[in-house]
Amino acid sequence: MWLALLIALVSGIAMAFQGSLNSALAKITGLLQATLVVHLTATLAVGVLLFFPLSDGHLGRIWQCPWYLWLGGLIGVVITYGVVASIPRVGVALATTAIIVGQVTTALIIDHLGLFGLDKIPFTWWKAAGLILLATGARLMLN
Repeated sequence: MWLALLIALVSGIAMAFQGSLNSALAKITGLLQATLVVHLTATLAVGVLLFFPLSDGHLGRIWQCPWYLWLGGLIGVVITYGVVASIPRVGVALATTAIIVGQVTTALIIDHLGLFGLDKIPFTWWKAAGLILLATGARLMLN
């Protein structure tokens, strides 16, 4: 469990760098152009990584997936565009805070309902309190 949390923490750190770099790129190239560059370089990186035995996955099974599982790539474009558009206007810290509030709120709903075949993890009053404190912290970031 601690390793998974550490990986998540590193992902959060990477997200702050990524958003900053992508926003700087967009200042030079434009929002959609930066979004395209980000996804093309990511595609190239994953394409290269597929040649290494880092996963026991099977790409051929992609055709067995329900249609809605294909939406991740499209949602990734929305995320990248939204991050690139918001950081120059409100800053990295505030944009990231708003993103986290949105992520946690949505994640609590997905967990509670067990969407997309995931295990159901019930919503509790403690989680509600945590979400309220998180949103309060986000509000304090506006000052």
